[in-house]
Amino acid sequence: METVRVTAWVRGHVQGVGFRWWTRARALELGLVGWARNMDDGRVEVVAEGDREACVKLLDLLRGCDTPGRVTGVVERWSESRGSLREFVER
Repeated sequence: METVRVTAWVRGHVQGVGFRWWTRARALELGLVGWARNMDDGRVEVVAEGDREACVKLLDLLRGCDTPGRVTGVVERWSESRGSLREFVER
């Protein structure tokens, strides 16, 4: 099992619709740690660490049609896990 970190920037109508809560719930179901936070420009930043397969599944969910609001795009960046996160939170 390879542990990684993925940072995703989600754009669209994703603030004020329960998107961070929904993302947290999906991340916890996948066994991931990290956070989701609103950004000043209207995007949501999602940082998740855990098994690579679980991170890929989370990205698939973020791009799917069952999210709250309306996602128009997701940009991702992969990096090494830092190992300092213990839970998944909304910021």
